[in-house]
Formats: sequence, C-alpha cells, structure tokens
Amino acid sequence: MSKSAPTGAGARTRARELMVQALYQKQIAGHSTAELVAQYREDTAYQRVDQEFFDELFPAISNAQDALEQEIAGLIDRPLEQLDPIELAILLIGVHELETRIDIPYKVVINEGVNLARRFGATESHKYINACLDAAARSLREIEVQANAGG
Repeated sequence: MSKSAPTGAGARTRARELMVQALYQKQIAGHSTAELVAQYREDTAYQRVDQEFFDELFPAISNAQDALEQEIAGLIDRPLEQLDPIELAILLIGVHELETRIDIPYKVVINEGVNLARRFGATESHKYINACLDAAARSLREIEVQANAGG
C-alpha cells in the first residue's frame, strides 16, 4: 500500500458503518463474504475507513454469523427472525467485538452500537441495541463490567 489508510476513532466508526451496510446487504441479497469484501474494497467509502479493522472484523463476523446469531438469540426478548436486518447487523458487530476485541472497552462497543442504531436503525432501535449489548457485556465481559461498576 503506497498511501496509508486512515486510523483512529473516526476511521474505526466509519469502518463499523461500512460493516453494517455489508452485513445488511448479505442478509438481503445473500452475497458471500468474499463478494462483499471485494465490493467494499472498491467502494470510495473504503478509502476513509480503518481498513485493517474492516478487513479483520467483517470477514470474521460474516463467517461466524450463525454462531453469533445463536448467542444473540439468548440475549434478546423475541425470536431472531423478528429482528430488523439493521439491528441484527449492529448486534453481530457488537457481540463479536465484545467476544474478541478485549482491547476495545465494553462501553465503547455499546456506545458505537447505539450510535449505529441512531444513524441507520428505526426510531427507537438505539434503546433496544443498548439493552442487548449491555446484557452481552455483562455476560461476555463480566469482570470488566464489575470492575467498572465498583470504580
């Protein structure tokens, strides 16, 4: 790569936004992970995202979607099929980050999920995303959440 891709919080947020779009497209159109990676790397929006973050997380989330959906099903108060595709995409990203990216504080994961829901989701979906990711954090990051509560 001759020119370096952006990094930092803004570029990472934009990478998550691109992941929501790609995961939504996968659900609606049924494209494969490889097709979507190739397509989004060609997109001009890709030039403004944390590409390393996108390239690591999107394929991992997309390829583990069935396992992640089983976990999400245990956290939500309705059948998985009733989730809006945008909500599901946001929860897939959030649960994956809580599981695998211990370097990202759980509060950041929840906040990013809520902001994605405000940007792309239905009117009140950010409240639902907040509750679901909070439950996921208590389950997947119990020690971190308890340490934070006690602090």
